[in-house]
Amino acid sequence: MISLVHSPEYAKHQNETHPENQKRLEVLMNSLRKKGLLEKLNVHQPDPASEEDILRVHTSEYLKNLKTFTEQGGGYLDFDTYASPQSYEIAKLAAGGAIKASELTLEQYNFAYSMARPPGHHATSNSAMGFCLINNLAVAIKYMMKKYAIKKFLILDIDAHYGNGTAEIFYQDPHVLYISIHQDPRTIFPGKGFVEETGNGAGEGFNINIPMTPGSRTSDYIYVLEKILEPVCNEFRADFYYLDVGFDGHKEDPLSSLLLDDNFYPWIAGHMRKITPRMTLILEGGYTNNAMAQSNLKMIKVLMDNSITERKRQAHGNHQIKDETKNIYKQITNTFSPFFTF
Repeated sequence: MISLVHSPEYAKHQNETHPENQKRLEVLMNSLRKKGLLEKLNVHQPDPASEEDILRVHTSEYLKNLKTFTEQGGGYLDFDTYASPQSYEIAKLAAGGAIKASELTLEQYNFAYSMARPPGHHATSNSAMGFCLINNLAVAIKYMMKKYAIKKFLILDIDAHYGNGTAEIFYQDPHVLYISIHQDPRTIFPGKGFVEETGNGAGEGFNINIPMTPGSRTSDYIYVLEKILEPVCNEFRADFYYLDVGFDGHKEDPLSSLLLDDNFYPWIAGHMRKITPRMTLILEGGYTNNAMAQSNLKMIKVLMDNSITERKRQAHGNHQIKDETKNIYKQITNTFSPFFTF
């Protein structure tokens, strides 16, 4: 069973000329409606995260400044991150969506999917960044730790951009394993996410970065993820799983140079379903409406129907694995061999 967490209120965080605008969610919801899937999903409304919830992740000074900035009319917080007059309250609602989806997964559903905006994984403890205001996923994890005493969390982030905010927040925490597969940071924002960034202190070994070269295809992603995910997941033995979903690695997306196709997203959903029977999904990026909608539909269908198997052979296609991809895998196994057995 899968549920969807969504609110039309997300439209109030809006800048029509910006790639991260309300049309992203409108297209996703409309595609689900047209295909008859929306009526089959249990749709839940989120409640805003409380400031107490958010302050487990973000500094009080940052929250105060963000709230004041929006109350004064908003604008651009940095060169590409905007806030409109109601963005503070809507960002709290998006964080609440991640909390709601997490609780639904814990209590009732196999899968729950927070389709919210603004996204969150670039937001650091003290700064907005990369279209993100509040780190929705981090707020949800800290909430689940506090309220339900859940100990170990695993995040797989498939956005084309490294989730630097999420990584930073949990960089010294051995109870949160963050795995991010993203475009090589030498070629894309935020310029971080190298293999050598493994965590710090007690958290060393629990930040696994898989930087993929521009032009990497679905076959390259599958090659690496098949070899890494199961052994790492089996050894870490998380109590709770998140899939941080970004569709901006799609070959039609203007904000990356990756060449993933529609088949990657159902493949990764199916592969994660083999690893864990319960998982919470959090929407991050994706800026090409039609390709994002098709990828999202296929991913949700896999989670709705247990009879749908992985399209492994079809997903691999006829593309050969790039030598750079094989080298990345070797680099990861060499770097993380003190922590995991591959």
